[in-house]
Amino acid sequence: MADTTCDILVSGGGIAGLTAAAAFGAAGFTVVCVDPTAPVTERDVAGSDMRTTAFLQPAKALLEDCGLWARLKDHAAPLQVMRIVDAGGDTPAPRVIKDFNAADISDQPFGWNLPNWLLRREMVARLADLPNVEFRPGIGTRSLFTRTAQARVGLSDGNRVTCKLVVACDGRGSPMREAAGITVKTTRYGQKALAFASTHPIAHQNVSTEIHRSGGPFTLVPLPDYQGQPSSAIVWMERGPRAQELFDLEVADFEAAMTERSCGLFGDLKLASRRTIWPIISQSADRLNGERLALMAEAAHVVPPIGAQGLNMSLGDLRTLLKLAQDRPEGLGDVQMLEAYHKARHNEIQLRVKGIDLLNRTSMLEARPLRDARAMGLNALYSLAPVRKTLMQMGLGVT
Repeated sequence: MADTTCDILVSGGGIAGLTAAAAFGAAGFTVVCVDPTAPVTERDVAGSDMRTTAFLQPAKALLEDCGLWARLKDHAAPLQVMRIVDAGGDTPAPRVIKDFNAADISDQPFGWNLPNWLLRREMVARLADLPNVEFRPGIGTRSLFTRTAQARVGLSDGNRVTCKLVVACDGRGSPMREAAGITVKTTRYGQKALAFASTHPIAHQNVSTEIHRSGGPFTLVPLPDYQGQPSSAIVWMERGPRAQELFDLEVADFEAAMTERSCGLFGDLKLASRRTIWPIISQSADRLNGERLALMAEAAHVVPPIGAQGLNMSLGDLRTLLKLAQDRPEGLGDVQMLEAYHKARHNEIQLRVKGIDLLNRTSMLEARPLRDARAMGLNALYSLAPVRKTLMQMGLGVT
């Protein structure tokens, strides 16, 4: 049994965990990052994550500071316009279309979209360039023992890591959160999301399009061209049984169904990747800190995939935690630092989780009068310029 000593152990090697390891490493802290599953870094192989991540504006500076943006920028598709379409009439056709243009509030796009498998590839490569960061794929965290001055974490390979701070980025079923006895509140919607890539004859023109009908939103997010064709990442949320039916369709039938659900706005959609499916929940931890432990990302909060909020909330966690660590490096992981972290993030997280919960419930509406009310509400919000601007700033997390 080997015992490693470092400043920070990051439990979890997803997008948030790898970003955290890069950020703390670039800031000069010694970091060990572990994840029980080795990252899949190729597009068309079993186990690849076909979801995408939209990094909103505030994330760019963080990615630049930790040396990730230089690796990502050439692969990123800018998100200049967020288009909301209500198609809740008797037939799947647009009846209300409203554009939120980043130019109204900024000289930059709302954000930039990248495939998760590619993010993992570039982030793992960045960690390899940081001499004070060690990434151990295929190894998970098993136990947590803390004292006032340090934490000791037992790993699945029988080794241990002693550190000043444990950053839990280990998912909605976080073993570190459970080891610390921190409880969560979970909401289940009976929904599942299909995630896949598509090509289409009509260019997306850097517009992210969210189409509301019933069951949940159908969202097309720009990707760079694929095999010479315009391409988008699609997240299609539906009630669970319907989502499974769609997942099981033959390709031609699935393409017909997704073209109909897209209201034909981009022409005939063609499947350009594997399909993946996962359940939709909301979840929030009752507190974000324990002794020598900070919860971050899905260990702290899970939201439905609406408005690119999930990962960007996680990066808000990271920015706060990183600043606290840099302001008082001698207090890394102590009670003062972690209580300040909880206080800075918890209320905002609760508000965003509740807000996204409401948006998701609204998107699921099936009764015609309620769908009509949703369309009227979109019209009303959009017609008020100050409200429209505030909504865009809130979406970016810059208010």
